[in-house]
Amino acid sequence: MKYTKRHKAIILLSDGTIFHGKSIGKQGSAFGEICFNTGATGYQEVITDPSYYGQIMVATTAHLGNYGIVTEEVESDSIQIAGLVCKNFSYNYSRPAADGSLEEFFNKFNLLAISDVDTRALVSYIRDNGAMNAVISTEVDNIEGLKKQLAEVPQMKGLELASKVSTKEPYFVGNEKATYRVAALDLGIKKNILRNLAKKDVYIKVFPYDATYEEMNAFEPDGFFLSNGPGDPQPLLGVIALTQEIIKHNRPLFGICLGHQIIGLANGISTYKMNNGHRGINHPVKNLMTGKGEITSQNHGFALNREETEQHPDIEITHNHLNDNTVAGLRMKSKNVFSVQYHPESSPGPHDASYLFDQFIENMQKK
Repeated sequence: MKYTKRHKAIILLSDGTIFHGKSIGKQGSAFGEICFNTGATGYQEVITDPSYYGQIMVATTAHLGNYGIVTEEVESDSIQIAGLVCKNFSYNYSRPAADGSLEEFFNKFNLLAISDVDTRALVSYIRDNGAMNAVISTEVDNIEGLKKQLAEVPQMKGLELASKVSTKEPYFVGNEKATYRVAALDLGIKKNILRNLAKKDVYIKVFPYDATYEEMNAFEPDGFFLSNGPGDPQPLLGVIALTQEIIKHNRPLFGICLGHQIIGLANGISTYKMNNGHRGINHPVKNLMTGKGEITSQNHGFALNREETEQHPDIEITHNHLNDNTVAGLRMKSKNVFSVQYHPESSPGPHDASYLFDQFIENMQKK
């Protein structure tokens, strides 16, 4: 059994509320918007998901670290969350295939994490009062100083973060001789999305978030893809304009998560910041085209205005979130465009939503 020296730590919310815990390893402070994820497994995929950039993630599952880390299962090349909060942390792991412990992974990327927190009380408080900025810190005797620093952290609403996680240079994924070619815009793209496309006989060129239509079209793609990503979609004016250009040329277009919101904004539908957002792997969605239910993975803090979506003459809502009736999917009636708010590549169902990649292929076949 390994023993690591523990230090007292706190979670200080922007409204002044304090929760107590202990540091997992690193000492210091980390700032960001606090949110919670309800998945019982998948911590490795969550903490490396670029959609979580700038957020302090609270794990609602009772134990974290039990099965270690498998390097090839990451969603990006580094940890993306700003900090982590959990109840019980396991310094040892039992998975034979693991490459190392979660503690070693945290240390590699210098992540501040704290455990021994009453996460039931913390999550209950966030649910009642909404997502807000917070700081996790081992500076337990510097409350006033932390409050001053926290007050200067920008709010998530209005914050553009895609540029922080997008690739700087284009790159390729898949077989160059594949049947289909897709130009993907990286707003914080997960590796498993690219893996799923490549498995469908697709060769992908991944472009930076500020790529132009001309640059992407020069790849001679059969279709375009808008990825997931962090932050508020509304400041991404260049991406919205690019999407409008793709739509104008009636090119096959598929959007996931942030990409879904961008397609809505490109059609004049507004977005809003949710009280808590959806983050977990058990979110129920109904496909209105088939009548079937899907168990989905979700990670977003913004959503499309439902009333505006319903009233849009060229938009049809294809999927509903059954917990709160938010727009979970749409398609354009006159264009070869569709999107979903959830993550079909995560497969928590396990394969309830994988048909969406097939739908994209079918759209490219009839372009």
